[in-house]
Amino acid sequence: MSTAPKSGVIVYSKKFKNLSKFYIVMFGMNLLRETKEFVSIGNDQLNIVVHAPPFEVSAHTLNTIKIFLTVECLNKARGKAEKLGGQALEGEWSNPLFKVCNMVDPDGNQIQLREFIS
Repeated sequence: MSTAPKSGVIVYSKKFKNLSKFYIVMFGMNLLRETKEFVSIGNDQLNIVVHAPPFEVSAHTLNTIKIFLTVECLNKARGKAEKLGGQALEGEWSNPLFKVCNMVDPDGNQIQLREFIS
C-alpha cells in the first residue's frame, strides 16, 4: 500500500487472528500491523481492524455494522466464502451499477458483496 486508507471499520472478534486471515484470503487484503489485541489489514481504499473485544460479547449479539466489499464475481465469491468457513446467503438483486448478495464471515458478521456491471 502506498498510502494509508482514509476509511475503515473495526470488527470485534474473540478469534481475531483467524478472522483476519479470512478477510486477507477472501478479499486479497494485506497485513498492515499485528499486535496482541488486534490485526490491521487493508488495501489502498479500506482498512479493517479485527480487534479482540474490550468487553464481553454475547453469542447472540446483533451486529450493527455491515461491511460492503466489491468482488469480481459473486458466484466465485460465494464458493470461496464457504471454503473459508463463511456462509453464502440466499438471494441476489441488482441496480444499474452492480449486482449484490450477502454472506456471513466465520464470526457471523454480515457482508454485502458487490459485483459491478460492465
